[in-house]
Amino acid sequence: MLNLDWSFYRWDVISSFVLKGLQFSLLLTVVATLGGVAVGTVLALMRLSGRRWLELPATIYVNGMRSIPLVMVILWFFLLVPFVIGRPIGAELSAIITFIAFEAAYFSEIVRAGIQSIPRGQVMAGHALGLTYGQNMRLVILPQAFRNMLPVFLTQTIILFQDTSLVYAIGAYDMLKGFEVAGKNYGRPIEAYLAAAVVYFAICYGLSALVKRLHARIAIIR
Repeated sequence: MLNLDWSFYRWDVISSFVLKGLQFSLLLTVVATLGGVAVGTVLALMRLSGRRWLELPATIYVNGMRSIPLVMVILWFFLLVPFVIGRPIGAELSAIITFIAFEAAYFSEIVRAGIQSIPRGQVMAGHALGLTYGQNMRLVILPQAFRNMLPVFLTQTIILFQDTSLVYAIGAYDMLKGFEVAGKNYGRPIEAYLAAAVVYFAICYGLSALVKRLHARIAIIR
């Protein structure tokens, strides 16, 4: 039987170690989601443009990123970029840039599927009104597509939040790192990792329940 002792988990410990890491995990999740959606939308439009000089590089980027483990991308960027530019950029900034670049590939596929799910009649109606390709996408297709994609976007965001624990590999101070430091300082690493697992589960389970309710509401609106 494990001799577990949770008495060291006081508010001063949580505020000093865990909340600092949680703030960065949430910041990384929000920034990577917004940046990934923005870049992913551009990539999706490039792949749907019908122009090979736009479609080919976007396809190579998306398929290439989705074929590499995220932790490898994090390590490569953190180790190689300072070597190329001649100066370090820091673990936190490296993690933010890496996550945006990596998640853009996944959000691109979500956006592309969402655009293709819009009935062809909507596209033809826009053309009949004299809208250009850009106007049709901005005013007719994308608003409907983003509404349909919202539950999938949020699900991917939950996965992204879970993946933020991988920045541990480059020493960034995320929530998992906060638990680890607290556990080492008080000689209770097992309790620290168990508590981290419970917190990750509680956050992700709660967000998943919200996504499920949102999906049901969108289905009713349709």
